[in-house]
Amino acid sequence: MYAFSFKSRIFAPMKTTFVDWGIIPFEEAWKRQSVRFNELIGAKAEQKPYENLVIFCEHPHVYTLGRSGKAENMLLSERQLESVGARLYRIDRGGDITYHGPGQLVSYLILNLEEFRLGLKEYVRMLEEAVIRVCASYGVEAGRVEQATGVWLKGDTPAARKICAIGIRSSHYVTMHGLAFNIRPDLRYFSYIHPCGFTDKGVTSLKEELCTDVPMAEVKRRLMEELKANLNIHFP
Repeated sequence: MYAFSFKSRIFAPMKTTFVDWGIIPFEEAWKRQSVRFNELIGAKAEQKPYENLVIFCEHPHVYTLGRSGKAENMLLSERQLESVGARLYRIDRGGDITYHGPGQLVSYLILNLEEFRLGLKEYVRMLEEAVIRVCASYGVEAGRVEQATGVWLKGDTPAARKICAIGIRSSHYVTMHGLAFNIRPDLRYFSYIHPCGFTDKGVTSLKEELCTDVPMAEVKRRLMEELKANLNIHFP
């Protein structure tokens, strides 16, 4: 479904590793994934062995503003940010502003898309599909919105609300950053921004939709299985 034909050289399958960083400050995670991203690009250019990486984590309260993001979509001053225990970072992914915090499952994927025969658009749709299927496993019907990356509920209605944001950086068909899936975060933190630049759409979570708490470990297992299936990878 997501196959993409490249005319470039064929890559032998490399190792794909899954790691869970737990709760980690955003700045530390950004630095760590940047190192791995640059290492994979270098190894690919030199035709040396490399490792694809799928990372799960959560962050303390933080906002990130992508390359095309508008500063006015952050509604708090620096002092107000401090008062709610959050920080703001301008980063190198696509997209506008988003929030990360406890109760939100973040997945960073550092992959050579050529190995997986995926173009960037197909890759983003694959990430969306994995989250859509996890939502469906809980009885939550989710889907896509035209011209609005991510996963949405009732996306074509005035009640549209986002449950997962996606922002990617790609260089030489190597990716970093990834998705942020709202499991049980404090949704008040989204009221301090125009999420992803939207002023007419809401934000939700699995807990909000199900009216009950959802174990993070359980969601991690389900999302990992969907990513494995969609990418055809076999990490334990």
